[in-house]
Amino acid sequence: MNNIHGLKLQLKTDEAFLIVSPENRRWLTGFASSDGYLIITKNESVFLTDSRYIEAAQKEITDCDSVELLTSFSAQLPVYIEKLGIKTVFTEAERLSVAEFAKIRKSLPCECIAEKADEEINLLRRRKSEKEKQKILAAQAIAEKAFDHILGFIKEGVTEREVALTLDFFMLKNGAECVSFETIAVSGRNSSMPHGVPSDKKIGHGDFITLDYGAVVDGYHSDMTRTVAVGEVSSKQAEIYETVLAAQKKSLDCLCAGVSCKDADATARDIIRNAGYGDFFGHGTGHGVGIEIHEEPRVSPKSRSILSAGDVVTVEPGIYLPSEFGVRIEDMAFITENGYENLTKSPKNLIIL
Repeated sequence: MNNIHGLKLQLKTDEAFLIVSPENRRWLTGFASSDGYLIITKNESVFLTDSRYIEAAQKEITDCDSVELLTSFSAQLPVYIEKLGIKTVFTEAERLSVAEFAKIRKSLPCECIAEKADEEINLLRRRKSEKEKQKILAAQAIAEKAFDHILGFIKEGVTEREVALTLDFFMLKNGAECVSFETIAVSGRNSSMPHGVPSDKKIGHGDFITLDYGAVVDGYHSDMTRTVAVGEVSSKQAEIYETVLAAQKKSLDCLCAGVSCKDADATARDIIRNAGYGDFFGHGTGHGVGIEIHEEPRVSPKSRSILSAGDVVTVEPGIYLPSEFGVRIEDMAFITENGYENLTKSPKNLIIL
């Protein structure tokens, strides 16, 4: 069953989904573009895009009933809606601005409702097929080769920016269509910032270096974090590293279909809190990964989600001591009925370069 068919099953004959966001269009059609509209009804689907993409779209999109040239949204969309007998259109609330939604509602001769599209698509996107899992694994394999490569590059005197650029270039040169997000490579005091930006700071003796990065293959992201050291570590650094590692492993071990994301988060958080560092772990333990780097479900104290077979989630607890250093360790896990499959193979014992 293709993704479009999965959405069709949620509709009545006089209803339609109107998909505008690049992420959802790509997930549903397999076609990447900066412009386009996808109309899905119970009985058919139409992809409309402008002259920049029409030839490629007609060649590459196979799941839609038709792929047609879009010259005017306000002129063409109402025609399709009336032709298909649609009385209610469901749009994306999470990925449309207020102005975009107002434009759609003003143009279409029917009722427009936000949110249902998000609910249905997010639910379908959560559960990765074997084909999707293989794409994530392919992206992760590139990231892991980059990790092996960067271990031979990091040394005293190299800057954070040089490390980040080297990681990015290696991944792009070795098959990534792009990087998952702006690569994080922060060292020493800068590693106390969970989303620190690589700077011209030179890596020094005794520094921790936190590397958080990923690759994209065929639209699917990978995400991993490793913290390594240069020269030597203090007893405090070693203690905190081992605390984070214990929390990460314990949280992984509890993963299984039916486990609440809140409980998975608490498993890691309790270990860090019991070690006396609860105030220094402020973010969620993890998040879903797929066609976007952050998607459902969220593994956090506020999450109401229950893990399901097919979810791909990160497990990435950390401890961050302001103006001192930070440690984060992150793997991706594919949830199964009886446990999980760890999609990240890179070692996570403390590496001192």
